Amino acid sequence: MTAQDSATRPSRIAVTTTTPTGTITGTGNSSRRSGTVMAALGVTAFSLTFPSTAWGLEGIGPWSFVALRAVLSAVIAGGALLALRVPLPARRHWAGLAVVGAGVVIGFPLLTTLALQTSTTAHAAVVVGLLPLTTAVFSALRTGARPSRMFWVAALAGAAAVIAFTVQQSGGALSSADLYLFGSLLICAAGYTEGGRLAREMPGWQVIGWALVLCLPLAAIGATLALQHEAFQLTGHSTAGLLYSAIGSQFLGLVVWYRGMAAIGVPKASQLQLAQPLLTLVWSVFLLGEHLTPAAPLTAAAVLVCIAVTQRARG
Repeated sequence: MTAQDSATRPSRIAVTTTTPTGTITGTGNSSRRSGTVMAALGVTAFSLTFPSTAWGLEGIGPWSFVALRAVLSAVIAGGALLALRVPLPARRHWAGLAVVGAGVVIGFPLLTTLALQTSTTAHAAVVVGLLPLTTAVFSALRTGARPSRMFWVAALAGAAAVIAFTVQQSGGALSSADLYLFGSLLICAAGYTEGGRLAREMPGWQVIGWALVLCLPLAAIGATLALQHEAFQLTGHSTAGLLYSAIGSQFLGLVVWYRGMAAIGVPKASQLQLAQPLLTLVWSVFLLGEHLTPAAPLTAAAVLVCIAVTQRARG
């Protein structure tokens, strides 16, 4: 081998990426592949949230389901924070964590669970598919950023598509389930926006972990009261739905999501999340036996395009 051959051979440089849950070490390509897999696992976990909730509601009342879900996930998150000896957040962070808890831990699960009492998961998935756009709008307002005109055109187009879908599916007027779903978009977007701000100062999984712990007392009281007034029957479906929503969706899904996001970056991870509503539509057919109208996948695809445009418009 000549000196020139040695000098021109491509080198494999090891890359160590620090993440909220540890480090990912390897070559640049292997690190990106690992991060992509982690982020994709997170999106897959989130896409099963509505079907698991529908299963849980087969034997558990909506208020009991949401409270027990929060209690279980908070106990797991608290155990992880304690085992890793994570210090308490600074005092200035607690107000933001309360917003995250109100939006992501309590508000969004409660409103979507109430909606799923009368709405199909496919319908809910299409409406909530607007969440990335809603979060982008909240983020722009919260940070004072000024997105381009194309951003706002795409955001309004996506909103119009979802509103037209819900009105058409509800026979010309919004149902109570639709109102719950639109309310969940607003409160969850606020929680996501505040969580994104906090994630600049602490690891993302710790943001959701401390938000869960903060909500534990309220969730425990809510579970005690709700179980006294609602039906509670642990069938195979209701047990699986409760355990998955608490462990798989609200905790482990977020752990792998933030780990992947740290490895490949927020923009690329966001592109993967565009598939979430479409995945939920698939699960609603195979796990729940729902029948999709042509409007559902078409509207979901239209929202996906609008979200992609906003991502590009934001740079």
